[in-house]
This record gives sequence, structure tokens and C-alpha cells, in this order.
Amino acid sequence: MRVLRLVYGDPRAAAELVARLTERQAAGLDPLPAEPADLAPETLRAHRHEIRALPDGTRLVLLLAAADQYPVATHAFLRAVAAARLDTRPLEAAEAAGIAYATAGGVGFRDAWTRIAAYETAAPADRRDAHRLLARVLHGAAETPRRSWHRGAGALGPSARLAAELTAAAARARAAGDPALSGALAERAAALCTDPGERSRLLAHAATDAWHRGDGDRSRALAARTDADALTGILALRTGHAGEAFDALLAGAARAAGARPAPGDPPPGRDGSTARPADSSVTSPVAPHQPVAPHEPVAPHESGEAAGSAPATPVTHLLARAAEAAVYTGDLRRCREAALAAGQSGIDPPGVLGGIAAAVDGRYEDARNLLEATAGRCGPGGDPTLLLHAGIAALMLGDHTRAATATVRAAAAARARGVTAAVSQAMEFRAYADFWTGRPRAAEAAALDALRQAYATGQDNGACHLQAALAMFAALTGDEALCRERAAAARSYALAHALGLPAALAQWALAFLDLGSGRFDAAAARLRALAASGPGHGHRAIRHLATPHYVEAAVRTGETRVARAAHADYDRWARAVGSADDLALSARCQALLTPGADAVEHYRTALRLHAEGTRAFERARTELLFGSALRRLRRRTEARDRLHSAMEAFESFDAPHCAESARAELRALGAPAAPGRGDRRPTVHLTAQQLLVARMAADGATNREIAARLALSPRTIDHHLRGVFTRLGIRSRIELVRLLADADAG
Repeated sequence: MRVLRLVYGDPRAAAELVARLTERQAAGLDPLPAEPADLAPETLRAHRHEIRALPDGTRLVLLLAAADQYPVATHAFLRAVAAARLDTRPLEAAEAAGIAYATAGGVGFRDAWTRIAAYETAAPADRRDAHRLLARVLHGAAETPRRSWHRGAGALGPSARLAAELTAAAARARAAGDPALSGALAERAAALCTDPGERSRLLAHAATDAWHRGDGDRSRALAARTDADALTGILALRTGHAGEAFDALLAGAARAAGARPAPGDPPPGRDGSTARPADSSVTSPVAPHQPVAPHEPVAPHESGEAAGSAPATPVTHLLARAAEAAVYTGDLRRCREAALAAGQSGIDPPGVLGGIAAAVDGRYEDARNLLEATAGRCGPGGDPTLLLHAGIAALMLGDHTRAATATVRAAAAARARGVTAAVSQAMEFRAYADFWTGRPRAAEAAALDALRQAYATGQDNGACHLQAALAMFAALTGDEALCRERAAAARSYALAHALGLPAALAQWALAFLDLGSGRFDAAAARLRALAASGPGHGHRAIRHLATPHYVEAAVRTGETRVARAAHADYDRWARAVGSADDLALSARCQALLTPGADAVEHYRTALRLHAEGTRAFERARTELLFGSALRRLRRRTEARDRLHSAMEAFESFDAPHCAESARAELRALGAPAAPGRGDRRPTVHLTAQQLLVARMAADGATNREIAARLALSPRTIDHHLRGVFTRLGIRSRIELVRLLADADAG
């Protein structure tokens, strides 16, 4: 996907680029090439040959048009033609050759490679003349950044004056939310800059802009030419080793604050006697996610902070990112280090940092208060980073409604500010809320879209997390083959990059699949292994979330002693945060651990609490377990009601294996399993993944093409299509096309 985007969607150029990649580039360890000449030289050479065959006058007009469009669109071609009194009739030769054509706004090129060739084939002096002409006709105040671009592109050599002008223009473009323009201006400023330190800073800005617009490969290539710890940490957080990301981000925060924390130093007192105030004038190499220049503090209303709080600074954002790195790696104890750094900088630990540090220390009440304050900062229009933290805090508190709101707003704020890279990250955490609240179809579709975006923008760590989330969705719907493939892909990548969060989530997905299919020994073994896994391999928060499932599996296999200890800690957290869902699951665990009729009251308590919460899927599991217990106690009428309710809920969640468990209990009870309610169209029997594959196949895509688009193997796509045909009772793609057309018409 990234290869296709880099080569402007040209399949032949993509094949050429893939054949030229190094092993490290193919594995995602090094960035892909960023310059056209390095992407597909043979493709570009063929286009250059076409351009050179044109008359001189035609090439001149095409050069001016290309300079007006590449790599910055300035829409000044017609004004430049009029100002220079150029003859555009030579363009007819290009039209006859099928290379370019006249449009109402100027010139349209056959494709991007032709436009690049028209520009790069010209002599350097002619290119400079074209840029100077375009600069002369850009007069409006809004056109100042683009005029500066052309002035810089027309320069003969290094110029401190032009570099300063371009730097200022880049800041204005960045403030306007145009990272593509600000990045191009910063790169040009760096090329004209004579001071090595300033050049490194400008390249860091350009790398940050490239990251924000979703061009991860160019960002990494530019970052390699700088010495910015913070920038290295940001990129490693999304593409590299999570532990290294934490170290780099913490070092960058210390540098931005002007004082590196000494390990082991006590945190400063609240009277400020040992703390120095954060220096908001410090220039940060990484722009926070807001449309202001990186060296400017963020106003409270823009950062999402509560009114009256201190403005967010580069230090604040870097420490927030360090907390994210700790979350991804699973080494939550490192949040203590980041919290200490915040204290020594004279600022409150940002985002979820303080809450996690308190939870790791066992201070659950303090953790609840800190997380509640963070989750409350989820108003619309806030800073995407802080909104993301609000969503994570809400998830930790068990407030899935607020988590969904915060993550959706984080994605919307990122889109509005042109921070493309932040959108898929917000959707990673939205997936948890969707899973628990029983929306597998919508959640799976959203996660697949985010997965494609993560791969396209070079965020392989985020893609790994989404693969693990999709494995969990597959476990929920009972798609064993897909769950195993997604989980294997996630764990393989996660373990190589110290990503404890997706590694643990994938392991939990496999355990959940085993639990739903009645393989209790296997589920218990996986969850025991999860509990024993350290940072980079496991995750304390995932282990905690999986406790109710472990208790269920452990009770089924007779491992009640360890299950009781796990439940005790879970219950302590549930009581501290006061989440109805967590309290309900704790009551369910107690019911499972209580023999005979004494368990009934615990089940009733669990269902009463579930009614106040949002975890609809877990409520259905509680009803299934309660119904099973009632059947064994020979309370047939209530058992039948509970089991029917669970079966219908599982069918609505598209969890057929769980629904079958409820049916099996009903059969053991001697009661008929009533047919499920809801939509009776044939396609309702398909999972979200199967429906997506079916529609692609009906549109004519081959198995290999579908596999490439969904980041799966062709073998898995074949498995899905066979499942589609079986569920729909058809035998060919022709029947599939007809059935989907009828379903859409109905």
C-alpha cells in the first residue's frame, strides 16, 4: 500500500520499486526511498525520453506548468503566462503526443510521472527562471508562503535571508494546518541554511510535518539527518522499538525543559522549592499536535485542558508521548520515571501518566482520581493527543461511552488539523470500546479502515495493535482461522518491537476464542502465560482486563486457588473506580468461585450491575453462565429465560459459537431453542470481514488482490470465500453477485 502511494498508484513503477528494496526496507526497518529518481528510475527515464522528444517551446510551457504544480501547487501558471507574454500554442504538440492537455486553470499532465519528468528534464537555470517568474505574480497576502517557496526554489545558492523568509512562511503554513506546504518550505529553508544547527532544526520541523501529513517514509528519511531525541522517539513510537521510543522521548522532554532528570532524585515539593517552571519558549524539535509553530505554547482552549490550567508545552506533549510508549511496551513502571521528570520540570504529569504511575504503585484511589480528571478533558475541538489520553483514561476506568466519544473526537480533531497520522492511532483505542459494547460489525469495519491507513502512513506499530484488535473481533465472532492468522501476525511483529500491548491483546484473543469454543484448559494456559509475561511480551492492563475470563477458565479446570488471588486484585480495582461493569464482572467471578446455590445471589448482583453498565457482550456471557448454573440447580424456568436471552444477544452480536453454547444448554434443559430475531436477509449471516471479502469478490477482485488490500494471505481469503458460499448456500461468484445485488436492492 505504501509502495503504491509512493509511486502515485502506478503498478509498473511499484513492481520496479519492490524489486529494488533492500532487505531492511522490505522488512520495514528502514524508510522507503523518498525522491522520485530513487523510487522508479526506469519509469522516470522513459517519461524523460518522451519529454526530450518535444520541441523546445513545448518543453518550456510544460516546465512552467510543472513548476507551478510540483512539489507545491501554487495556481499561478496563467498569470505567469500573461506576465511573460508567453505563447502557449506549442502546448499542442504535447496534446498530440498525449502527454499533457490544456485546462481551464492551466495545464493537466497525463500522470504524476510525466509532470515530474517535465520539471526534472529542464536545465537548472531554466527551472530557476520558472520559479522566479511564478514568484513575481503571487501578490496576495494568502499567497505569501507560496511566493516564498518559489523565491527559495529560484535561489542560486545558500542564503540566510531567504532561509529566514522560508522559515517564517513555513510557520504560517503550519499555523494554517497545511503540513504539506510547511514541510516543503522547511525543507527548502534547510537547503539554503548555512548554520548546521539551524539546518538540523529545520529538517526536524520538515520531518514532523511529513509525519503529520501521513508520509512516514519521508519523515524517517529526514529525521535521519537530524540529532533530535524527541523526533526519534515520536517515530520509534509508531514505527520502531517501543522501549527505545520511551528513552528518546524522556531525553527529549528533559532537553526541552532545560534540565535532564537525575535518576533517583526525589520529586519536588508542591511549594515549588525544588522545581523549575517549564520554559515555554524552548524550541522543541517536534511540533505537538496543534496548528501552531513548534516553539509556541498552546493555549488552554486549544490543548483541551480545563479552563485556568497551565498551557501545554513541548515538554508536556513529549511526556504524554512517553506515557504512550510505556503503554505500548507494557513496562508501565517506567511511567514513574516520566512522572518524576514532569515533577522536576515543575508541571503536573500530563495525560494518563500520573494515573498509570499511581495504579502501578497500587494506589488505586489516587489512580482513579487522576484518570477521572484526564477522562473529563474530552470536549470537542481539543488537542488530538490529549483527547487520545482522555479516551485511554476512560477505558481504564471502564467508561466505554466516554472512551468512544474521546477517541472519535481525537480522530476528528486530527483530521481537522491535517494531522493524518493521529487518526488511526485514535481508532486503535476506539476498538476496545466497540468490542465491549457489542458492536463487532461496525468495529471491525472501522478497525480495517484504520489498519489500511496505518500501513499506508508507515505506522507499523499501530498496524500491529490493530491486527491484535481484529484478532479479538474474530474471536468474538468465532472465526478461528482469521483469529489465529491475525494473532500470529500481531505477536510476531510485537515481540520483535517490544510491543507488549498488542502481544498481550493477541494472546487474550486466542484465549477468548478457546473459552468461547469450550477449550477451557487451553484458555487457562494462555491466560496464565499472559500473567507471567513481562514488558514487551505481556501487559499488566490486558492481564487485568482478562481476569474475568481467566477466572471462568480456571474454575472449569479446577485452578481455583490462583483464580481467587487474581479476583481479589480485580475486585479491589473495581471497587476503587466504581465502574458498574467492572463490579458486575467481579460479582460474576465471585459467583463462579462460590459453590452450589450460594452463587445465585452473586449472579443476580452481577446482572443488576450489568444493567447500569455498557458491556453488553459480557452481560450476555453472565446470563449464559447464570443460566447454566440454574440448570444444574434444576431451576428450569429461570434457566430457560436466561439462556434464551443470552442466545438472542449472542446472535445479535454475530457470535455464533457463543450462541451455540446457549443452545447446547437449552438442549440439555430439554427446552427448544427459539429462532433468533432481527434482519433475515442472507447477508446478515456473514461476519463483517466475510461481507467485505464478498463485496470485493463480487466487484471482480481476485483473491490475491483482496488479500493485499486487507493485509491477509490469499489462503485466508480463500477460506473466507468458502465460508461465504457455505453460509449463503451458493456455489459460484456469479451467484454471489446476484445475491448481493438483490440484498442491496431489498
